[in-house]
Amino acid sequence: MNLILLAVIALGAIGLTAALLLYFASRKFAVHEDERIGQVSAVLPQANCGGCGFPGCAGFAGACVKAADKGSLEGLLCPVGGQPVMEQVAGILGMAVEASAPKVAVVRCNGSCENRPRLVSYDGAQSCKVQQMTGMGETGCPYGCLGCGDCVEACQFDAIRINPETMLPEVDEEKCTACGACSKACPRQIIEIRLKGPKGRRMVVLCNNKDKGAIANKACKASCIGCGKCVKTCEKFEAITLENNLAYIDAEKCKLCRKCEEACPKGAIHAFNFPPRKPKAEEIPNVEPQKAEQ
Repeated sequence: MNLILLAVIALGAIGLTAALLLYFASRKFAVHEDERIGQVSAVLPQANCGGCGFPGCAGFAGACVKAADKGSLEGLLCPVGGQPVMEQVAGILGMAVEASAPKVAVVRCNGSCENRPRLVSYDGAQSCKVQQMTGMGETGCPYGCLGCGDCVEACQFDAIRINPETMLPEVDEEKCTACGACSKACPRQIIEIRLKGPKGRRMVVLCNNKDKGAIANKACKASCIGCGKCVKTCEKFEAITLENNLAYIDAEKCKLCRKCEEACPKGAIHAFNFPPRKPKAEEIPNVEPQKAEQ
């Protein structure tokens, strides 16, 4: 009986000692969270998309508080909430926030079924990543869209879908938050987060083929062949560069004059959300006015 009592006392003493050690350790190494983090997190959309570059909305809230302590929120943006949410965040932290230009996801490929015919039939897992690892895809272009829809699955906002006729992704600009999830999901990196542009207007080279002109042209009728004609039309503003046989338009330098679109012999440059072009003078039929009947 005494042995049992001694064992109980010993276990109790050990438990009490451990409890005291844990208590003092918790007080010693306690991490006190800034209450502003919770306040900032409360106004965020809680999409946890990672488009801001941080691990979820809580991570972004913490980054905002640290940046505010240094005196600036420059470079921080919640792509889902946009400018209205950032203004609320700035208000909580007693900071000013600069207006940020809206962005949108752009699919830089025009290799539709008509422009880029299928050479083989893929019958494996319906995943762009899997198809990329197993070969070049169903067409002769190793840079174009694979069409399995990894980007569609990655989008939390139902802002992208596969067109059943072209088998290319299409972005709904009204729903797109420019979070970048679709861009990260694409194994061929053909989806780019670009400036939306004034009134949604922008010029984009819808091609990602870096092969030489003859090879690219054979793979797709609408591919960039690296001829450089678009670069020459934009020498004044230097908005177009040619690298690795592929033209690229800098959205910040582009003046939206559309001259490059006319110069491209392959139709690889597309103008988004522009009004229809007015017919040129030589295209307007010259109809002589009918003489009045006597």
